[in-house]
Amino acid sequence: MAFEIPKQIYSGTIKPVTIGKGDKAITLGGEDSYPFYLFEGKMPHPPRIAMEVWDIDPGEEWPEPCKAPFQDVLGDPVAWAKKCVNEYGADAIALVLVSTDPNDRDASPESAAETAKKVAEAIDVPLIVYGTGNVEKDAEVLPVVAEACQDLSITLGPVQDKNYKKIGAAALAYNHTVIANTPIDVNLAKQLNILLGQLGVRDEHILVDPTTGGLGYGLEYTYSVMERDRMAALTQEDDKLQLPILNYLAHEVWKVKECKLTNEQAPELGDQAQRGILMEAITAIAMLLAGGDLLIMRHPEAVKLVKTYIQEMMG
Repeated sequence: MAFEIPKQIYSGTIKPVTIGKGDKAITLGGEDSYPFYLFEGKMPHPPRIAMEVWDIDPGEEWPEPCKAPFQDVLGDPVAWAKKCVNEYGADAIALVLVSTDPNDRDASPESAAETAKKVAEAIDVPLIVYGTGNVEKDAEVLPVVAEACQDLSITLGPVQDKNYKKIGAAALAYNHTVIANTPIDVNLAKQLNILLGQLGVRDEHILVDPTTGGLGYGLEYTYSVMERDRMAALTQEDDKLQLPILNYLAHEVWKVKECKLTNEQAPELGDQAQRGILMEAITAIAMLLAGGDLLIMRHPEAVKLVKTYIQEMMG
């Protein structure tokens, strides 16, 4: 007698969200079973990878293995973004507006918007514009970016409970997608999605950012919260959680000491580049298994490893 795999019946579906425009637009979500459970349901849109680009040279903030692949374009976000797309196969670009950090350069919203527009016009893949996470400054910057890129269908984030009205209204006015960011909590994520809906932002214009911890630094907490999110969405028909998940993991992985310590400082940890690449790839795969639909990554070799994994899992 042939063995039959027991199958679970899911009553919910993750709503599809399309970012970008034209031939290279990306549709996320649409799955009606747990991640890669292709024996139980459909996963019509495979997870995708956006590559991180800073609007300034990261300098000492980035370990040397991260800077090496981009050495010729650091400080030029347009050339950097094009390199990620043309040489490293990025599905999307995540432009991080580090220059606007009020505790550092405190660049103006107009300056950030000019950079974002130049990058958006230079690439043919979707653009994600990510602020610094400072509630007040992001509320000043991202609406100006939204207006400058009004015909370019970009994605704006992080949108938080203290600034969702300003950023959400701008995204609504200029037809952009938003990234709803909450601090690793299912109920807070649901509440922010509800608030954005009440503002008028449609579900097909919302991605959920649960806040991502790196390997060994909160990954387990992020994983369990994402699991609960997916369980509620697929088995409890919670329509306010039936949205694709974005994980910005690059910064969280590469800022930890195990990635920053050089070969001379920690020879017992092995090669610095290899350990960092593997830490980023392992974190990414964990997020995929928990339900991540769009990953923001940094190192091209880690991206390559994870893309291969996705292809294998999708059959």
